[in-house]
Amino acid sequence: MDDLAELLDRNRDWARRRVEAQPDFFLRLSRQQAPRYLWLGCSDSRVPANEILGLDPGEVFVHRNVANLAVHSDLNFLSVLQFAVEFLRVEHVIVTGHYGCGGVRAALGDKPLGLVDNWLRHLRDVHARYRERLAALTDPAAREDLLVELNVRAQVLNVARTPIAQAAWAQGRRLTVHGWVYRLLDGILHDLGCAIDGPDGIEDEYRLRMRGF
Repeated sequence: MDDLAELLDRNRDWARRRVEAQPDFFLRLSRQQAPRYLWLGCSDSRVPANEILGLDPGEVFVHRNVANLAVHSDLNFLSVLQFAVEFLRVEHVIVTGHYGCGGVRAALGDKPLGLVDNWLRHLRDVHARYRERLAALTDPAAREDLLVELNVRAQVLNVARTPIAQAAWAQGRRLTVHGWVYRLLDGILHDLGCAIDGPDGIEDEYRLRMRGF
C-alpha cells in the first residue's frame, strides 16, 4: 500500500504544479476533449504517447495494445477508432511501433506463451508474409527491427481498410493514417513514409462502396 500512497502523493503534486502554471488548466480540460490525433501504440510502459509527443492531456486520443495491432475483429480497437474519427473528428491516426518490442521478439520465436499467442498470431501472419526477406538478415537484432517496421506498415493498411476510415474519406473529410517507429535508445520518432490519406492507398479488394456518405 505504501507504493500506492506514493502514487497518490505524486498525483497531488502534479495537479498542484499544473494549477500553479495554468490556473484554469483543469477547468478547460473538463469542458472539452478536442484532440487532432489518435495514437495507436504498444502497451509497453516505456512508450507513453503524451510525453513522447510533448503534448498535454486532452491533445491526443490513445489506444494501446501488445505490439500496436489494428485487428479487424477487435471491437475495442474499432470502438476507439470510430469514436476518434466520427465524434472527436481527429485528422491523424498515428500507428506507432517501437524498436525493442517484446511482442515482436516473441513472434519471432517459437516458445509457447499462453493466451497471448492468440493475439500474436496477427503479428506472426506479418512474419510469414515476409519470411524470405526476414530470413535474409543474419543479425537477429536487424531482423527484429525490420519486423517492427513491417508490422507498423501492415497496421497502417489495416486501419485504412476499415469502413470507419473509408466512410470519413467518402464524406470528404481529412484523415491521414501514419506509420511511425520510436527508438528507445534516443527517444526519437521516425516516420516510415507509409501514410495513407484516401482510398487510393488501399487495394481494390478492400475498397467499399460507401453509399449514403
